[in-house]
Amino acid sequence: MAELTHFYEKFQPAHYNIYLDINRETKQFSGKTTITGDAKTTAISIHQKFLNIETVQADGKDVPFTTDDANEAIQITLSKTGETTLTITYQAKLTDTMMGIYPSYYEVDGVKKQIIGTQFETTAARQAFPSVDEPEAKATFDLAIKFDEHPGETIISNMPEVRTENGVHYFDTTMRMSTYLIAFGFGELQSKTTTTKSGVKVGVFATKAHKADELDFALDIAKRSIEFYEDFYQTKYPLPHSWQLALPDFSAGAMENWGLVTYREAYLLLDPKNTSFEMKQLVATVIAHELAHQWFGDLVTMKWWDDLWLNESFANMMEYVAVDAIEPDWHVWEMFQTSDVSAALQRDATDGVQSVHVDVEDPAEIDSLFDAAIVYAKGARMLVMARALVGDDALRKGLENYFAAHKFHNATGDDLWSALGEASGMDVGAIMKTWLDQPGYPVVTAKLADGQVTLTQNQFFIGDGQDAGRKWSIPLNSNYAEVPELMTDKTITVADYDKLRAAHGTPFLLNVGNNSHFIVQYDQTLMKDILQNVDQLGAISQLQILQDLRLLADGKKTSYATFAPLLPRFANSHGNVVNAALYRAANKLKQFVTPKSAEEKQLKAFFNQLSSQQLARLGWTPKAGEANDDQLMRPYILSAALYAENAAAIKDAHQLFTDNADNLGGLSADIRVFVLRNEVKNFGSAELFDNLLNAYRQTADASYKADISAALTSTTDPQLIAKLVEKFEDADTIKPQDLRAWFRGVLANDDGQQAAWDWIRNDWQWLEDTVGGDMEFATYITVIASVFKTSTRLAEFKAFFEPKLPTPGLTREIKMDISVIESRVNLINEEKDAVNAAIAKAVQK
Repeated sequence: MAELTHFYEKFQPAHYNIYLDINRETKQFSGKTTITGDAKTTAISIHQKFLNIETVQADGKDVPFTTDDANEAIQITLSKTGETTLTITYQAKLTDTMMGIYPSYYEVDGVKKQIIGTQFETTAARQAFPSVDEPEAKATFDLAIKFDEHPGETIISNMPEVRTENGVHYFDTTMRMSTYLIAFGFGELQSKTTTTKSGVKVGVFATKAHKADELDFALDIAKRSIEFYEDFYQTKYPLPHSWQLALPDFSAGAMENWGLVTYREAYLLLDPKNTSFEMKQLVATVIAHELAHQWFGDLVTMKWWDDLWLNESFANMMEYVAVDAIEPDWHVWEMFQTSDVSAALQRDATDGVQSVHVDVEDPAEIDSLFDAAIVYAKGARMLVMARALVGDDALRKGLENYFAAHKFHNATGDDLWSALGEASGMDVGAIMKTWLDQPGYPVVTAKLADGQVTLTQNQFFIGDGQDAGRKWSIPLNSNYAEVPELMTDKTITVADYDKLRAAHGTPFLLNVGNNSHFIVQYDQTLMKDILQNVDQLGAISQLQILQDLRLLADGKKTSYATFAPLLPRFANSHGNVVNAALYRAANKLKQFVTPKSAEEKQLKAFFNQLSSQQLARLGWTPKAGEANDDQLMRPYILSAALYAENAAAIKDAHQLFTDNADNLGGLSADIRVFVLRNEVKNFGSAELFDNLLNAYRQTADASYKADISAALTSTTDPQLIAKLVEKFEDADTIKPQDLRAWFRGVLANDDGQQAAWDWIRNDWQWLEDTVGGDMEFATYITVIASVFKTSTRLAEFKAFFEPKLPTPGLTREIKMDISVIESRVNLINEEKDAVNAAIAKAVQK
């Protein structure tokens, strides 16, 4: 039943005293929560979920109550309105769903252990303590926790511990904050700490399954990120400490609990001696993202979940701003281009996609808002546009004013635009609302006729789309200064093109820097000019040509048969971003070939043509002092060469495996996955399979685990595939948090697809029971849609998922993914012959 009335309207908490007594052995806990607040009516509602409520008192006296599971509530009748102190006692269970209060499992020297952690976003605080579990219901909290404590164990929370009495750990009173940001963790933990320039204690905590030096990188990035934000925001970090806790079981990537940020181990801990540069960048941006939230999300919080983007889009942009400032040589904005931008453009082109700002009331629908490609990636792109429009000085001044006006309270998107508008003297809100409230994005067509370039905006769709006549305020960012800064009309013209071309001496371009959320379709004359001068263009402009042409081909505004022959001219670029876009496009060509067919043989020859010179230049072994671009490019080249069945690449990978057989984890992290995958695919055996699976179970190195997973799921042996699928539900081997990657690996493997597809259909209920309570659940459907490409699979997908359309939180995903598969199937059916003919012709050149 939908929650139509916010509980905060009836009862407004000011302070909580929360006492928890947790028993890990029995997986039970008892609690007593005292809430002081203002009752606006005598009939109030307090959130609870899966709690066994024993007593409810108001101002020391028992009051009537009913437990209302449908609304996740306790319905309470008071004798009066005004200031009221509620005291609620209850019993509950620890969960194994990575939501609420839950155990995380790990091993040290073969001994199984556990630590306790929490995850309360979006609406799981109510599984731990009765509360008004809404972002607007900010209050202060006193937390006291007793647990079955053993010597040498540590407990941490949002605020410092102030005392221990009779085994109860008491924590200092929090700042005024939202329930979903409360957190704690305890168990056998190791830690490293430091202090920022302004006196904030910063710490990294992890289980003792990890080496001590695996905490160092995160500690350094966290300290410098906080120092950067204090300066950039001109607002001091408001708490005494900032703890970063790695949990062995964690559904999302990380969670910004105020003062105690929790992480999946893979996104916090790394081996300083053997981690790829790409992984270092990823871990740094995750840490910087969560610490950006300590101000934007925690100090000032969205008023309701419809403004979730206000938290996530902003933190997603700021992670790049921060890491770029503290590690400028990394050129981390290039990572934004190859990950966030491409994800946003792909997802946002499907009709039915959510807008960045979405109205939502039903608690069951809230988790579905966490569409990473939209609320995170597109939203960040939108804010990058705003930053470019107002400039950093106005951005910083606007944010300083925003924090000053709303700290310890809540805000809406309009409050942010108002602050930035005031600081910049620009109506930022009017411009940005066209991006916030409308789904999708425009394609701007640029046509040359009679000496004029005509620019026209229309919504871009991949697959069928209902044109609703939407218009956007588009920052055009042309390299010709004569082009207007902002396009608000459907069509504009740029006169005297020939004179402008001669004066500028470079081809006409739009969206220089690729920071605005649109793509460009140049007519034949303009595109010919660009391609003839492509070597003069910067890496981002080259990426953009490949990106836009790929999307236009997906949307049938050009064809892959025309696009594919253009790829070789980009193949020898030394720019990582160019290679990322090149191979993203080239990998799309795989959908047009049948496995083990003559057409696939031709495509493999094409991949060899693309990658052979770069393979010879880069080799397998990372070189001391080589450029960051070369480190980041090598995986694209090795992957392409191995797909191409390049004999030298296969031989070299096998030799590397043989030379390192006694210490596979010690293989360079930059290339390890390709060595392992090559061995499994081309030299595999049941013995190798078992050895790698055992190594997966034993290692605590998340990066090595991911490499083993990618290798094992590529096996072509039906018996080993069956063995893998059997392990999907064995949590001692594959943790539920990691299952999706294993499932996708087998599903994307032509020899494993049927087994993976059968498993998820047969065991959907098990999957729902195991991970159905968190925001990642719907992405299993997204994964399937990213792989399926035949009419048969489309029919099977619809047959299985259409009956699930009424399921809250899954409706939009199922509808969109049907559209995604349909558009892919139609594209393949229409273009397969022409694309394969074009590839064959390109190979013969």
